[in-house]
Amino acid sequence: MNVSRAILRLFGWRVVCTVPDYPRSIVCVAPHTSNWDFILGELSYWSLGRRAGFLMKESWFFFPLKYLFRALGGIPVSRRRGSSLSEIIIEKFRHASRLTLAITPEGTRSRVTEWRTGFLHIAYEAGVPVILGAVDAAHKLVHLEHTFTPTGDIDADMRAIKDYYSQFEGIRPEKFSAE
Repeated sequence: MNVSRAILRLFGWRVVCTVPDYPRSIVCVAPHTSNWDFILGELSYWSLGRRAGFLMKESWFFFPLKYLFRALGGIPVSRRRGSSLSEIIIEKFRHASRLTLAITPEGTRSRVTEWRTGFLHIAYEAGVPVILGAVDAAHKLVHLEHTFTPTGDIDADMRAIKDYYSQFEGIRPEKFSAE
C-alpha cells in the first residue's frame, strides 16, 4: 500500500476510480468548500499513482510555500482581469504529451452559484477530456468515475456538470451550491 492511500485510510477516506489514466486531461474538482480539499485531492490522486498540476491563487505563492506548491505542480493564477491564462494552458496541452491539470470551477471556497467556465473552454479547445472528481464528505469518498467530453455549448455543459455534482456534499456543505 502506498503512503497516500495509508494516510487516507487512517482518516477514513477512500478513493473510487474507474476512469483511465489519460495522458492529457483536466480533473474538475467539486465541491470545493475547505482548504482540506487540496490535501485530500492531492492524496487521492497520488494514491492512484497519478500526478496532476493545479491552479492556485497567486497570493499563496509566497516564501516558503511557493517552492512547495511549484514542486507539486502548482500554477499561480493572477486575479487581475485581462490575463490570457486559458490560452496559455490550451497551448501547454497542445504541446504536451502528458499533462493533467486539476481545476476547481467554483474558484473559491465560498458559496457561489456562478462557476467559472474556463476549464470547459480549455478542454474543448485543447481536445482533452474532463474527469469529474467529486469530494463526497458525507461518505468520506473521493469519486473519479465519470469522464465528460465538452460539446462547445458552455451553458449546456455546465448544467450537466452541476447536475452531476449536486449529489455530493463537501466538507463544509453550507458553502456548496450546484444551482
